Amino acid sequence: MAAWHELFPLDREPTMEDIAGYIDHPLWDAFTAFIDESYGAKPRIEYSRCGGAPGWNVKYKARGRALCTVYPRDGFFICMVSVGSKEKDEAEALLATADPYVRALYERSADSSMGRWLMIEITSEGILRDAEALMLLRAAPKGARS
Repeated sequence: MAAWHELFPLDREPTMEDIAGYIDHPLWDAFTAFIDESYGAKPRIEYSRCGGAPGWNVKYKARGRALCTVYPRDGFFICMVSVGSKEKDEAEALLATADPYVRALYERSADSSMGRWLMIEITSEGILRDAEALMLLRAAPKGARS
């Protein structure tokens, strides 16, 4: 299949159905259900000229904080989650039992004043659960006390 940014150039914004069709993986449905049930966050489709991940992506926010940015890929998706200084200790405790891939990704990521940016390839249910847990550290789910 053609690359995402070739199928959907700047002048052709994809729909959520287009995104789901390109990803074509049941974990995408599980991910979007988690976002909806936990946060009620609406997707915001945006175009990025970033050299590392050009093309259309999907951003989710909750309670004024970025939850994640999703980059569609053929057969899977990348979920970028930021681990800021406020979440660092809890994230590191959570990562002790995380999928080895997610743990290694965190350990390899650069620690900066803006935190760590994890580009998590969602290819298994365990990896999806780890990404969800990291998002829950960033913003409490709807109905939870802050």
